Amino acid sequence: MELFSTLDGQKEKGLMSAINVIVAPDSFKGSLRSTEAARAIKEGILAAAERRGVEAHIRTVPMADGGEGTVDAILSAFGGRRLSLKVMDPLGRKIDSFFGLLADQDRTAVIELAAASGLNLIRAEERNPLLTTTYGTGELIRAALDEGSRKIIIGIGGSATSDGGAGMAQALGARLLDSGGQEIRLGGGALGRLARIDLTGLDPGIKLARVIVASDVRNVLYGPDGAAAVYGPQKGASPEMVATLDRNLKHFADVVEHDLGTKVADLPGAGAAGGAGAGLVALLGAELQSGIDIIMDLAQLDAMLPDADLLITGEGATDFQTAYGKVPFGLAQAAKPYGVPVFCISGSLGKEYQTLYDHGITAFFSIINRPMTLEEAMQHASALLTAAAENACGAFLARKYAKK
Repeated sequence: MELFSTLDGQKEKGLMSAINVIVAPDSFKGSLRSTEAARAIKEGILAAAERRGVEAHIRTVPMADGGEGTVDAILSAFGGRRLSLKVMDPLGRKIDSFFGLLADQDRTAVIELAAASGLNLIRAEERNPLLTTTYGTGELIRAALDEGSRKIIIGIGGSATSDGGAGMAQALGARLLDSGGQEIRLGGGALGRLARIDLTGLDPGIKLARVIVASDVRNVLYGPDGAAAVYGPQKGASPEMVATLDRNLKHFADVVEHDLGTKVADLPGAGAAGGAGAGLVALLGAELQSGIDIIMDLAQLDAMLPDADLLITGEGATDFQTAYGKVPFGLAQAAKPYGVPVFCISGSLGKEYQTLYDHGITAFFSIINRPMTLEEAMQHASALLTAAAENACGAFLARKYAKK
């Protein structure tokens, strides 16, 4: 199998030397999807290679870490189709949503929690994690099961919720009951009334499916590093609401342990998506994995790296948080055993990005090539990214083919 594509016509132009380059960017949030970023970087590499008289073999593998763009990245890399349906948004309104379905033996479904329960779906003044629910994400999972999926990958970045995944489980037939035997209402504010969990009505398809959660968040469920304390404010929670949500998530963990025998309180990643990580594990038997690891595995990146001369990645903003499992970090870790240099091209280089040198990234480049506003940079992100990739690849080629 040929792993790297070649620029048509280069051999006929007499280009003798060659390089193999893996292009694997994340999305540049607000401006470029990962597929668009990969295309822009590829154009820059081809321009630099042609100027230098080098044949460029390029493999584009759009990346994602479990947030927005995960479905598009996986469909772009592996093929499949995007299915549309109406589901409940975080506040209970019907919206148009989607999920991806791969044409593999397991009919693998790819779901973004953000497509049904995302912060991007509600206005700033509507944000209230006491009320918002993951019910719509459960509807996406149910639709995937109805399509015969036996493997479901769920990216849980960008949520508007802090309900522990309770709404999602309710959409799949689980009963979350109060002390009077009545179903608790939707939203994180209702978890404090939970007295019993009944999974007898859970969609039977879930028992036949392997559910994998893609997330780069390692927070525990509650406490100072928990879902409510760390992420509640950005979802609209006041300090008083954070305290309520934190108590409710602790109560949820206690009921889960009592009724289901599953301990989720201290599980790394349980606090992802307002505790949806905990709910997926406890209620649906899901596995928590790094989002970037899932996509690298699907893409069979290990098969490409032995023959690669260079890996170019990128993201909207690179700083010390990138080392917490984001795309450039994951790729650098994968490339290190093969000695493949990793270039990271970013919209901006922020606080302590230099710490990533210690994690395997060889060089950093910003797309900003002159003074400009953020709006201007986002508007022209594709052209700026192509120019930055051309400069980065040009520097690599100049060193690789420097006269001894």
